[in-house]
Amino acid sequence: MSFNILVADDSETMRAVIKKSVSMSGVSVGEFYEAANGREALAVLAKTWIDVILSDINMPEMDGMELLEKISEDDEFRKIPLIFISTEASEARQEEARKLGVAGYVKKPFHPEAIKAVLHEVLGKAYAHRLEEKPTEAAGEEIDF
Repeated sequence: MSFNILVADDSETMRAVIKKSVSMSGVSVGEFYEAANGREALAVLAKTWIDVILSDINMPEMDGMELLEKISEDDEFRKIPLIFISTEASEARQEEARKLGVAGYVKKPFHPEAIKAVLHEVLGKAYAHRLEEKPTEAAGEEIDF
């Protein structure tokens, strides 16, 4: 099973670092999609199937918190786990994100292992039902996270 991953960060360099870290994590990636802010991320979501979103909090136009809020208001989008990868460390901000339903949090700067651990945990929880619903299809297929 491969996962389509949306990386939302206003830094092109950081998007590349995140994508490289995900690639090193052992998660089977179908496609990577990129957005420089929350508005671009919503545009990608409107036309593409995304399995997980990795987003910065601090971005221009629409920040990660606004993106999370918009996603949590939509019946389809709220099913997509969003993981923040951010320098934002305030406990109040993290609590606000938890209330809105953030699936995970990685603090910048990070080691690739941190991305791997959070992705494996979040994807395992969010998509375990796929394996439970189709046990005969998955029986002969090795599932890589």
